[in-house]
Amino acid sequence: MESIETDAGANLAESAAPSAPPKAAAVRKVIAGSLADVLESLLVTILLALFATTFVLQAFKIPSGSMEPTLLVGDHVLVNKFLFGGRGAWYEKLLPYRAVRRGDIIVFRFPYDDHVHYVKRVIGLPGDHLRIVNQVVYIDGKPLLEPYAIHSEAFDPFGEDFPPLDHAQLQERLRPEWAAQIDKYIQGDSLVIPPDRYFVMGDNRDDSSDSRYWGFVDRNAIMGRPMFIYWSVRATPDDYTDRSLAGTLFGIEDTLAHLPSRTRWHRMLREVH
Repeated sequence: MESIETDAGANLAESAAPSAPPKAAAVRKVIAGSLADVLESLLVTILLALFATTFVLQAFKIPSGSMEPTLLVGDHVLVNKFLFGGRGAWYEKLLPYRAVRRGDIIVFRFPYDDHVHYVKRVIGLPGDHLRIVNQVVYIDGKPLLEPYAIHSEAFDPFGEDFPPLDHAQLQERLRPEWAAQIDKYIQGDSLVIPPDRYFVMGDNRDDSSDSRYWGFVDRNAIMGRPMFIYWSVRATPDDYTDRSLAGTLFGIEDTLAHLPSRTRWHRMLREVH
């Protein structure tokens, strides 16, 4: 209507003919504006998602039974990456960070291979003198109460009495990088945890590849702490062995096809601790 009013003095026939192009231009302007709004909203959403997954939250799935019964194979957890401080940054005093505590379940980057993500429980803190005797963990000479830990009937003297005093066992059972350096951390019959390092173990003590076998977790490798299980599906470790794109897509398709029957509804939104 505004475009017609600007042509005052023209007759009706003359004003009707050129009215189509201004309307078409107006429509194109509206469409372009709407498209720009959509693209802007999409860009903001993508940036917020990238920020959230980089600094705040990230989803992970549990592929092994090393943390049973706390976390089962097929549990999908949401990890809080905006929790742990202790790196000495100036902004830590302004944000709700806290130090890593004994008993925290953490997600971290494995120190070797492809730096895949592991989930374990923090048992030893920097400065601790740690010793395991007959399946009991001792910190600075005092037994650690661990209601979350389970043991199978198969007794492994290496993993349940640690650190081993037999150097032959060190070479046979430890990862080579860990076997080459563990001696410098042993004082008497205990393992002394160095600064900015953590000793972690799985709750399923007899089925866990952890600090006993490959060493400490660096503070900078810790990504966050699982908050809760947002979804859980019945699965086995074999379901997650194929990490190729085809294997991942097949796993997703198979899970979706059996979603109602495989979902562990009773574990949904369960807090992880």
